[in-house]
Amino acid sequence: MDYLEKIIVDISETLKNKDFKEALESSVPMSEKRVLDFLNAHSEIPKLAKEVEEIKNKVLSNIDYYIDRVMESLKFINGNPHYAETKDDALDVLDKIIGEKKKIILSKSMVAEEVGVREHLEEIGKEVWETDLGQLLIQLEKGKPMHAIAPAIHMTVNDVIKLVKSKLNIELKGDENPQQIVAKIRPFLREKFINADVGISGANAISADSGSIFLIENEGNIRLVTTLPPLHVAIAGIEKIVPTLLDAFKVVLVQSSYAGLYPPTYVSMISGPSSTGDIGHRRVYGAHGPPEMHLILLNNGRKQAIRNDVLRDQLRCIRCGNCQIFCPVWDITANKWGGKVYGGPMGVGWTAITEGIEKGAELSQLCLGCMRCDTACPVDIPLSSLIHKLKMSYFYI
Repeated sequence: MDYLEKIIVDISETLKNKDFKEALESSVPMSEKRVLDFLNAHSEIPKLAKEVEEIKNKVLSNIDYYIDRVMESLKFINGNPHYAETKDDALDVLDKIIGEKKKIILSKSMVAEEVGVREHLEEIGKEVWETDLGQLLIQLEKGKPMHAIAPAIHMTVNDVIKLVKSKLNIELKGDENPQQIVAKIRPFLREKFINADVGISGANAISADSGSIFLIENEGNIRLVTTLPPLHVAIAGIEKIVPTLLDAFKVVLVQSSYAGLYPPTYVSMISGPSSTGDIGHRRVYGAHGPPEMHLILLNNGRKQAIRNDVLRDQLRCIRCGNCQIFCPVWDITANKWGGKVYGGPMGVGWTAITEGIEKGAELSQLCLGCMRCDTACPVDIPLSSLIHKLKMSYFYI
């Protein structure tokens, strides 16, 4: 059975799952309406999205310069920059940074999923916990994220209750509402936050001029992941780089808006490790936050995609997940229509970049060509055209 056949079989089985169908039907239409209503009421956001498109194109046209600029800027603020060509390189760097430290907490990161950070660390004997509630459910399920922003969008409340009871031994009666479930998971995760040796995050944007990383969230877990442990490691694709601090704020505003999460509850800007100059007027590191901070910039096919006329545009993607919500195929399959990590319209291109054009071309065969994804993308990635070109290439691979 080849790759495409396996995907089709998996989707066919999924379509028979009533709970999976119920979960998507209860959330997807509401998400699409929420984004459209917000954008209709805030005409300044689509204009800002156009600026983000131009910012992204500027960086992609001179990527090596901006990578070097980030690394120089981060060193200047006492951070530790690293460059990883491949997933294995990224894991090697991570192993060296972590060393013998045992307890690790993660915030939601699609690049960490792409690299296989959690699985790798578990295999070498580390205790690893996802702290985003949706991503924690994915860890317990031993599955993959089903949406760029809402990884557990395919689970009903009853699914969550069963999973949490069986995997975490947290007592749930079966009729709890989401508020009650969250309240019972909170103490479990609090203990993980407090005792962690290492916190690993992603990055929504990275400003080249300052070396600062920007993170958006609603739960508050990212702030704890990046400030409570004595060591913070961020891992991000090179396409997350933008020229300036102001550009990074623009990305944050556009991503949260098109994800239907505006305004985000928390936006963190992290510029190196924790420090203070309050004693003797000398700057020292490790006040209340971590004294050590690292950033791993990952290529993993991205530079090659910049030189590819078909895939280059995909690198503008800000991972808002809006194209997924608008897609009629994704609406019934979620990221079952996708590669190891990335699914839906954006997932076809990202799978081609990170797993190979052959796999992206196979996934493209399931696209209906309705072009709704084009209207959903805030940075005007011609998704339907990109997918169509991959679809045509399938017959010549």
